[in-house]
Amino acid sequence: QVRLVESGGGLVQPGGSLRLSCAASGSIFTIYSMAWYRQAPGKQRELVATITSGGSTNYADSVKGRFVISRNNGKNTVDLQMNSLKPEDTADYLCNVDYAYYIDSERRLVRDYAWGQGTQVTVSS
Repeated sequence: QVRLVESGGGLVQPGGSLRLSCAASGSIFTIYSMAWYRQAPGKQRELVATITSGGSTNYADSVKGRFVISRNNGKNTVDLQMNSLKPEDTADYLCNVDYAYYIDSERRLVRDYAWGQGTQVTVSS
């Protein structure tokens, strides 16, 4: 199993910055894509940004030019640098990884997804 631990959330004023981090640990053979999602009260969970193992990135239109996703493959971590924050960025931010683990007894690779517990980001004056 994989455990994801997020950190870096908090309260920030509009226009400010925050950096979120997520570390994956456990039985990992490889991690394909890593992503950040967010969910605001009363709203559906939405994809914020993704990054592949090769470093290709994709962003929601609402955060393009303000957020930057990055990862460290050696440490199995993914960060989200959030700049020029707006009140509408307020949400619970969740880390997600698409990974594979190996079952020795069956000699096969299994692909799965894992979610973190979330870290709260509040943008308010």
